[in-house]
Amino acid sequence: MSRLDMFTQAYWDDRYGGHRHVWSGQPNPYLVSETAELTPGRAIDVGCGEGGDAIWLARQGWQVTGADVSPVGLERAAHNADTAGAEIAQRIAWRQVDLFADEWMPLGSYELVSSQYLHLPPDLRAQSMQRLADAVAPGGDLLVAAHHPSDLEIPGLRPHVPELFCTADELAAHLDDADWEIITAAAPQRSVNGPEGTPVTIRDAVLRARRRG
Repeated sequence: MSRLDMFTQAYWDDRYGGHRHVWSGQPNPYLVSETAELTPGRAIDVGCGEGGDAIWLARQGWQVTGADVSPVGLERAAHNADTAGAEIAQRIAWRQVDLFADEWMPLGSYELVSSQYLHLPPDLRAQSMQRLADAVAPGGDLLVAAHHPSDLEIPGLRPHVPELFCTADELAAHLDDADWEIITAAAPQRSVNGPEGTPVTIRDAVLRARRRG
């Protein structure tokens, strides 16, 4: 498998087609904490997978677009939204998006653009950050979370592909200071079960930036 295969529709269709559940269905913790102060408006979750974050945002009153490269994942997400109830499902639109396509259709304009744990090499990271940033409306927020490079120090926890890991400052470097206010650029800690089932402390790279109005 090449370094780009994991970003393709075929890869994710196969992964979602072969598992009953790939993700927990719970919202990512930094989505919950970083949006607590925000007034609900239009949001897009890029890389929405099975829809856990999009469904949570809809429950908070956001009008949400769930975007993913995989139609199989989007089908699961739509089913999960229907299961959550008609009031939730009607707040969410599902859209197939290839963030790395050469022929690019802009995402639109949103008060919140969220992308959680897309692990990208530097060239694709730069492109994706630009496309995500372009979708943030004036006064809106961009929220990106990724695994921190320090996780590579824990044996067996992550694939040893250092180029896929980054800090919040590295993410922020893709934004023009004149256009953006950095709200959060942090490396918070949390505890997870390690490769041997024992708790380990990991860090995440969390960036929230606000487009100047």
